Amino acid sequence: MKTTAYLRILGFLILALVLIELTVETESGWAIEQYPVIWWILAVVLVIAISIEVSISALENMVFRSLKPDAQERYTKLKAENSEKQFSGLKKFYKKMLTQKPVEKEEEILLDHNYDGIKELDNDLPAWWLYGFYISIVFAFVYMAYYHVFDGETQTEEYLAAVAEAEEEIEAYKAANPDLIDASSVELLTDASDLEAGETIYMASCMACHRADGGGAIGPNLTDEHWILGGGISNVFQTVSEGGRDGKGMVAWKSELNAQEIAQVSSYVLSLQGTNPPDAKAAEGEVWEAETE
Repeated sequence: MKTTAYLRILGFLILALVLIELTVETESGWAIEQYPVIWWILAVVLVIAISIEVSISALENMVFRSLKPDAQERYTKLKAENSEKQFSGLKKFYKKMLTQKPVEKEEEILLDHNYDGIKELDNDLPAWWLYGFYISIVFAFVYMAYYHVFDGETQTEEYLAAVAEAEEEIEAYKAANPDLIDASSVELLTDASDLEAGETIYMASCMACHRADGGGAIGPNLTDEHWILGGGISNVFQTVSEGGRDGKGMVAWKSELNAQEIAQVSSYVLSLQGTNPPDAKAAEGEVWEAETE
């Protein structure tokens, strides 16, 4: 097969891929990444394209052999002329960009310098280099005007904006997928709505053992600085989720509450710190302090 045949096959594949990407709906990313079967579809398209090119080439060869010698000669000549004209515009543009003198005209740009028989030509700079240089000058003025005259957004500002956008997306993702929260990723909730939800859960599930004010009954006092299994949102979340000490601690609530609800009630428990209710139970465990980096 000739170069044009390969180019047609490549174009056929690209067209098929573009059509697939435009017609197949995906939540995000490329369809070809999410649906591996597309690779098989493209493989079939490739086989079909090659088959078409081979069939056309075989048919052309059969027609050529059926011609008389003089007709074959005219056909070969016409084909050579067409081949010469093919990409002629690109070839001319390429030569123009090089700004090259033909070999037969090099005498016109030959300098007097002669170093041990090595002569020097006074070639002009290639047009592509000059155009690139001019474009860089224009770009420099545009860049200077945008950032230093009209106070365009700097890279730092773009970065901070991107970080803020990413944080919003993360929060939205967490809100849409509350069960993905665990002890390593949970964050202390401070919104009134979350604390109210946490209080509701506490009153329904925790009050019997810890009292309504958190002062402690069967369970320990939740209002002082002492913790049996560690304080802080991560430790409290872990304790509520997985349960307390074997045999004498509270049950694991992960079967009754989802991750978001555990985060809410854990945050509410931590909001009771320092409330000092009357007749609170004596402190148990160790004083817990957050680790500092």
